[in-house]
Order: sequence, then C-alpha cells, then structure tokens
Amino acid sequence: MKRTSPLARSGRFLSGPAEEVARFTESISFDWRLWEHDILGSLAHATMLQQAGLLTRAELRAISRGLIDIAREITASKFQWRPELEDVHMNIEAELTRRVPAGAKLHTGRSRNDQVALDVRLWLREEGIGLAGEIRTLQQALVELGGCNLDVVIPGYTHLQRAQPVYLAHHLLAYVEMLERDYERLADCFVRLNVCPLGSGALAGSTLPLDREVVAKMLGFVDARGRARLTQNSMDAVSDRDFAVEFCALAALLAVHLSRLSEDLVLWASSEFHFIQIADAYTTGSSLMPQKKNPDVAELARGKAGRVIGNLTALLVLLKGLPMTYNRDLQEDKERLFDTVDTVRATTRILAALLRHTKLDRPACAAASADPALLATDLADYLVNQGLPFRKAHHAVGAAVALAEQQGKPLNQLSPADLASVDPAFGPDALGVFDLEQAMARRELPGAPGTRAVRGQLARWRKLLRMKG
Repeated sequence: MKRTSPLARSGRFLSGPAEEVARFTESISFDWRLWEHDILGSLAHATMLQQAGLLTRAELRAISRGLIDIAREITASKFQWRPELEDVHMNIEAELTRRVPAGAKLHTGRSRNDQVALDVRLWLREEGIGLAGEIRTLQQALVELGGCNLDVVIPGYTHLQRAQPVYLAHHLLAYVEMLERDYERLADCFVRLNVCPLGSGALAGSTLPLDREVVAKMLGFVDARGRARLTQNSMDAVSDRDFAVEFCALAALLAVHLSRLSEDLVLWASSEFHFIQIADAYTTGSSLMPQKKNPDVAELARGKAGRVIGNLTALLVLLKGLPMTYNRDLQEDKERLFDTVDTVRATTRILAALLRHTKLDRPACAAASADPALLATDLADYLVNQGLPFRKAHHAVGAAVALAEQQGKPLNQLSPADLASVDPAFGPDALGVFDLEQAMARRELPGAPGTRAVRGQLARWRKLLRMKG
C-alpha cells in the first residue's frame, strides 16, 4: 500500500488522521537523523528536474537556497520538527514549500517510497565507511598491544583449560584476522548498497523525462569507472531492504567477534588470571565492595552483541511475509538498523580505546606459561621423532603425566629414569623439550605461534594497516 502524504489530505481524504493514528504512524521521532541525506537527495533531484526542463533555473536556485537554509537551521538545532507531518521527508518538504512556492514542484517524479530507499542507502553508506575506519583502528590497537609485548607467552586454552603455549601477540592477532574478515564483508556489502533507487517512483517509475544517471552520479552511486549504478527493477528498488539485512548480518558477526574479545579481556583481568590491568578510566567500582575494579566496559561490549543479533532477527522477520512492493511495515526497519550501526560503531571504538589503556602483568603471564603441562604435546612429538606412532606416543605421555601426579611433582621434574620406565623410547634428552624458549622457536609452520612466525605476522599487519614502526 502506497504511503499517504499529509499534503494530499485535502484531495483524496476529507479529514486528517485521528490523533492516535498520527502518533502510531509517525516516524519523525527516529528518522529525523536522515535529514542531511534527504536534503542531499533533494538537491540532486532538483538539479536533474531543471536539466529535464521541469524546473526553471530561478526555481532551482530558490529550492536550493531554501534547502540549504533548512540544513543550517537543523545543524544549529533551530528547526522545528512537526510530528503531525509524519516523517523527515514531509517535514523538510512542507517547510520548504512554506518558504519557497517552487518547493511544491520538488516532489515531481518522486515518491516517498524511492526517496526513503535513497536516504537510507546514503546514510548507511556513510556510516559503513565510518565503521570500516573504526575496525582498522581496533586492529591497530591489537597489533600495538601484541607488538609491545612480543616476548610474552601465555597459555592457549581449549575448553577453558590450559592447553599449549602461545605468544600473547599470536592470541591478539587471531582477533585481527577475525576483524579483517568483518572488514572484507563490509566492503562486499558496499557493492550492493551503492546502487541508486531514485527514479523508481512509488513502484512503477515515472512517465516524466527523468535522468536517473545524472542523479546517481551526483550522489556518488558509481562504479570504479565512474559509471552510474542504478537499480534495474522499480518494484524491487522501493521494497528492497536486503542491503540493510546484509549490513545487520555482518554487524552481528562483528558484534560476536567483539564479544569474544571482550570475554577474553574479562577473564584476563580477573584475579584468577591477572594477565592484564585495565586502566581505572576504563573500569568501574562496586557500590558495596570498595576493593572491586570491574571490567564493565568489556562486559557491556559482550552484552551488546545480543541486541545486534536481535536486530538482525527483527529485520528478517519484518521482511519475511511482505508482498511486493512498498508496505508500511518497512518503516520499522530504521530503528533496528540505526541501533545496530550505533551499537557496533560505539563498541568498536571503545574497545580500541580500552586496549590502548591496558597493560600486561608480565610476572603473572610468565608464571602461567611456565606450567610444564603446556608442553606435554611437545613431549609426544619427541617420541614421534624417535619413531613411535603418534597414538602410542600420546598414550606414553599420558602415562608420564599420571606418574608425575602420583609423585606429586610437575611433569618436567620426572627423572630420565622415570620417563624410561614409562617407555624406553624416552632418552636422556627428552626433558629438553621443556625449554619454553626453544619450544616456541620450534613452532614455525605457517600460521603457528612460533617466534619467527609471530614476528613476521606482526610485520605483515603493520604494513597492511599502514602502521609506523
């Protein structure tokens, strides 16, 4: 069903909407934030109308001046938004028409259906570019923290149990890799987002001599060669919100990655781990317990993933039963999209700042990584190099671990005779695998947390992220 303009009430409708209907249907309370993009679209549309002979030069000048004046007032918070005019489009157009009689011609060849599709694409394009920069900043913060603590080794975990040693930098770079995929998904989304729907009208285009390519080029809807990128089906153009769903989907995955990073930070800041100390400015205290220093920023970042995932679900459910083409249900897309953008951008920014105000507790990391059990697999690899099948080597090391537990000592304090009693393949040099520095140096496979490999990955990311040093 096509949306009904309040300016058309004197035509088809004998009276305005009931007060409760007006309150229920208004969207100006949240879509006002599209004002800048609405005005940009209107300026481009007016320019095209003049080129098509549908506006005079004087009318174009008057409309342009009026729109620019309104933009200045909105920027200065002096513009009066009127809920009875429903949305951002009608608020701006009604005020323009009140000031400039030619403003009544601005809507020529245009519907609020293609107008809002344009505005949201323009707005999301700008927000996406901002988010891309913030993802890069977070990646840089992770690389910086890892690079400043290049020699720090911590336990890597599976099932939240100590597993094998890794450089802290390697752990942090895992998140850099995740964020890179988020960045790439954002760039891929941009391809489908950056398409101009204006000129599609309510659903069936226009019989007027509109030049859609002119508008598209003025608004930057172009490919790498500067060619206009236009929607190719007017019905799809006004009802398509795939670009919003796609953005919310990649944002949900980004939020999950940010949540996982936050969970590690929460654990590392705990007394049980104590691997990191977050600056006071990025923590909070307790209203009851004076000793507490809580990682609330990281906890909130973890919690906000839920609302972003919820927004994606809401959009999908919103769209799933809609017939072609525009339906008023689509008004509900904006709050979900706005909230997703605001949430992921704020979370990405705050985590980057938090990381730059985080220090490592090196003694705590060293104590944890000194656990000889972390190198039990290296001991099994030693036996493999002696010719044992891995399954047999695995069993032998498990028996050695059990023997150490029986004797109440760490694995690396078993004697060569103790190890030989478990399996004669253990030679007198077997205990050499517990040299942590050498153990890290041996991990040189591509993607492994070896000393040389991690240095190489840090250098690679500094170059990719255009970081100094």
